[in-house]
Amino acid sequence: MKREILVTSDGSTTIHLPELDEQYHSKNGSINETYHVFINSGLKLVSSEKVAILEIGFGTGLNCFITYLEGKRVIDYVGVEAYPVTAEEVEKMNFISVLKAEKDSAVFEKMHAVSWEEKHQISETFSLLKRKQLFENIEDEDAFNLIYFDAFGARVQPELWSEEIFRKMFNALKENGILVTYSAKGSVRRAMQAVGFTVERLPGPPGKREMLRAIKKL
Repeated sequence: MKREILVTSDGSTTIHLPELDEQYHSKNGSINETYHVFINSGLKLVSSEKVAILEIGFGTGLNCFITYLEGKRVIDYVGVEAYPVTAEEVEKMNFISVLKAEKDSAVFEKMHAVSWEEKHQISETFSLLKRKQLFENIEDEDAFNLIYFDAFGARVQPELWSEEIFRKMFNALKENGILVTYSAKGSVRRAMQAVGFTVERLPGPPGKREMLRAIKKL
């Protein structure tokens, strides 16, 4: 499938799939979306000093890198991706310059260079395990404080937004764990509620009216 590099509204890049009219990040700003959905509406709500994060759709590594830049706490990060981006595509991402994170450019490169299926210590306080895995094969239980649910949209891959998948997400979270996603579709919200999540609608990132946050309350 053809993949193109697209510059989004905040100046940061993403990967666009013209056949699906879908991209890895919002056209209204890759970096803005990450901060709004995953950091401000997710990570900042987790109170523990050590945070275990599962990312559904590791993709370009932007969510992972910005989580690292947030620092301050011990992060145990697991990124699941069935179809990893290429080294050439990573090189075309301009996240370092837009974020003014030149001093951490080696960290971003390391996140992509380290091997899959092995846990790596990226820094003293940040570990990364990349798993090349289909989302439907995830079987973690009571393992994570936070899930970044960043799969391709339900319009192009509805099977990734089903009760079956969200039951796996519910099981993977610890009690009071949080799942955040850019999606606000009614069918997605209902699928989350059907498996036990308490779901709230929140103001969305630029270009979207709403997003969803789900909490595992037992």
